[in-house]
Amino acid sequence: MLQLKELYKVFNEGTPDEKIALHQVSLTLMPGDFVTVIGSNGAGKSTLMNMISGVLLPDVGEVLIENKDVSKLPEHKRGKYIGRVFQDPMAGTAPTMTIEENLAMAYSRNKVRTFRVGVTKKRREFFCHVLESLHLGLENRLNAKVGLLSGGERQALSLLMATFTEPSILLLDEHTAALDPSRAELITQLTKEIVAEHRLTTLMVTHNMQQALDLGNRLIMMDKGRMILDVGEKEKASLTIERLLEEFQQISGNKMTNDRALLS
Repeated sequence: MLQLKELYKVFNEGTPDEKIALHQVSLTLMPGDFVTVIGSNGAGKSTLMNMISGVLLPDVGEVLIENKDVSKLPEHKRGKYIGRVFQDPMAGTAPTMTIEENLAMAYSRNKVRTFRVGVTKKRREFFCHVLESLHLGLENRLNAKVGLLSGGERQALSLLMATFTEPSILLLDEHTAALDPSRAELITQLTKEIVAEHRLTTLMVTHNMQQALDLGNRLIMMDKGRMILDVGEKEKASLTIERLLEEFQQISGNKMTNDRALLS
């Protein structure tokens, strides 16, 4: 479903600020895989997500989605393949538009555009049905402006909008990090349910090691632009935070101290 081949990306090349963000990163996701990605600040996690989504293009290497080479395609042309939820609850929705209008916009992402009205009675019934799955009462607030929703409600709506067209790849970019613990737990549970129901091929970056252990069938650790650990489902089931920190120190030669507060 997703193949990354020897991705290489450098910023500020040839200057004192030169930084290799990704170094020969290769990864294959099969249909239905749910892979969590952890690592220190500056490990290359966000660059990896931006490379897959088309925000950044690789200096060297290839990105393939469903065996199609999309390496040179810009972000808007990859939109039909990719759903993405960002860390900022404000990023995935249009605040001045209503819940219904946001859903209609997301629903039309993979459809042929026409001059017909965006929301029909049948489509409105569908929106109400999918909103009910969030258990937040948003199905009764279709005409509410999204900017008036709480951070947790907006993030739940962003998750729904990114997934209900069943994209080839779902990218979750620290999508619970900006929420309070109770809302983060809600979004984590919704993520688990939605990904399982639609068998979405998912890549999730997180600073929360426990979340990385609890979700998905595979775990990847990054450091300094490289993938230094790739753990399959069976081994992942027996891992602990302490074991992961030990693995990081043993492989990288450093302690993961700068993120410790976020990792607990």
